Amino acid sequence: MPDNETLKTLTFGCRLNTYETEVMKREADKAGLENAVLVNTCAVTGEAVRQAKQAIRKARRENPDARIIVSGCAAQTEAETFGNMDEVDLVIGNDDKLKAQSYRALPEFGINNFEKVRVNDIFEVSENAPQMVDAIEGHTRAFVQVQNGCDHRCTFCIIPYGRGNSRSVPMGAVVDQVKELRNNGYREIVLTGVDATSYGADLPGKPSLGMLAKSILKQVPDLERLRLSSIDSIEADDDLFDLLANEKRFMPHLHLSLQHGDDMILKRMKRRHLREDAIEFCNKVRALRPDVSFGADIIAGFPTETDDMFNQSLSLIDECDIALLHVFPFSPREGTPAARMPQLDRTLIKQRAAKLRVKGESAYQRHLNKMAHRGGELKVLIEKSGIGRTDNFTLVEFLGENPIKDKTLTTGAIVKAKIEGHNGKQLQARLSAANLGGA
Repeated sequence: MPDNETLKTLTFGCRLNTYETEVMKREADKAGLENAVLVNTCAVTGEAVRQAKQAIRKARRENPDARIIVSGCAAQTEAETFGNMDEVDLVIGNDDKLKAQSYRALPEFGINNFEKVRVNDIFEVSENAPQMVDAIEGHTRAFVQVQNGCDHRCTFCIIPYGRGNSRSVPMGAVVDQVKELRNNGYREIVLTGVDATSYGADLPGKPSLGMLAKSILKQVPDLERLRLSSIDSIEADDDLFDLLANEKRFMPHLHLSLQHGDDMILKRMKRRHLREDAIEFCNKVRALRPDVSFGADIIAGFPTETDDMFNQSLSLIDECDIALLHVFPFSPREGTPAARMPQLDRTLIKQRAAKLRVKGESAYQRHLNKMAHRGGELKVLIEKSGIGRTDNFTLVEFLGENPIKDKTLTTGAIVKAKIEGHNGKQLQARLSAANLGGA
């Protein structure tokens, strides 16, 4: 990855954006762009858009002479909003942000009549060209994009209009990217996409996400950890279940796009699963891999949600035994069907979101208690000094000697550690003696 210190980046939203920011920086560097701030926005909520605008204003104050270039999902769906900001020099679409040519005309910006907003129709993009990166700045695990876009139209979601239709990266290109990252020292890879479990439907032979994961693990035998980002459980294929049951290098943590626990709300959201489908999926996976942990996204205050409907979401956290909960207060996105439905009072939405977060904290404490009680020795990926993650993505604090500070081990190393308890925020573990002197 080029080390161009005059190119700064701001990233909002998902892991896919984190990955794509690296591509943006590389392509801008190829184009010879200097003294610029690249802003990669998220459109999933109105709050995400607000935060991006706030960050752009701050970036202008801190970098008065730099060009500020805005892209990402919010720039794609609200191009004029960002184009009307005095702080912004250029707005480019989600497809163009990954191409060097999009940045090449910028050296003359301010002299010629350069068009400020350059956002195309994302639905005209029919391919997902593989984007090779050799490192992910600031991360000890690497992300690999396998898919982009979404063919579904959940009534609350603006993302298909920011990302376009579902497009998959060919299997061979994904495997080559994983090999490159492994050769550069990454021991854990995360497969990312907007709707990752729809992977392959547009490719010859229609390979599934599970088939792709199996191919990666077979063709990159020295890769120690392969992880998935958010998935839609209703699309999980038999190969994914087989990996969970039989492949220890396939990590036992799944982040589920559940969104709600009430069947009527799920139908109004145009989700493709019902409450019982989610419960059955979690029970099936747990039977195959008892050490699995689940994360989940839940929306609070969707239009027409009653107290009883909301309570269904609260109870679903227990029934699915969710460990890590991401709560989203409903935020109407202009242009979506849900924005035209009868809205709940904002105060009520905030109250319900707060209740969900309390429930999520209780669920996390239950998860920590369970793991601490089980104890034993676990493999932990060191993320930074004194902190790491288990294979099921639980945060770990190392006790005793600092493995980074004393240079015994480095970030990105996978070590064995004995679990001794937890402090309410993370597990506490002590490095096994075998690690001292080299990982």
